[in-house]
Amino acid sequence: MTATDSRLVIVGRISGVYGVKGWIKIFSYTAPRTNVLSYSPWQIYIDGEWQTMEVIEGQHHGKGVIAHLDGYNDRDSIRSLIGADIAVYRHQLPGTTEGEYYWTDLVGLKVVTIEGVELGTVDHLMHTGANDVLVVKDDRDRLIPFVPDKVIVEIDKDSRTIKVDWDPDF
Repeated sequence: MTATDSRLVIVGRISGVYGVKGWIKIFSYTAPRTNVLSYSPWQIYIDGEWQTMEVIEGQHHGKGVIAHLDGYNDRDSIRSLIGADIAVYRHQLPGTTEGEYYWTDLVGLKVVTIEGVELGTVDHLMHTGANDVLVVKDDRDRLIPFVPDKVIVEIDKDSRTIKVDWDPDF
């Protein structure tokens, strides 16, 4: 397993308790939302460290997702997890095909214009409805639309660079 495969990817957050038998409400970052239930075990950030927890069962509920974790059988015991991030190891995610990328795979890549001007590194991405946007940080923040074959010219994960057709003054 490579360092990339063992990297944690945050896929959701525990947003509340559900019922009295230890179920939790999940704010899922996956698409569709219920995909968060496809991964087990989860790594949950508690008291400054990641702890491994098995998902016993889960389901779509209303506009969200609920789940039951092993070892939590009442409302009081699970309450301490509210607000905790949920992560999985990168290798737990399905593979991608040519031209597909997980956002987490783009974070940290160097962004360079087609003229060779370095713009900075990808700090994170945002979804805007029309398209995703790279947030590139260097001496200043740049918002670069993730539009393949137009703005995004090439992504080279081996050299950890993204080549863009973008005005460096923009």
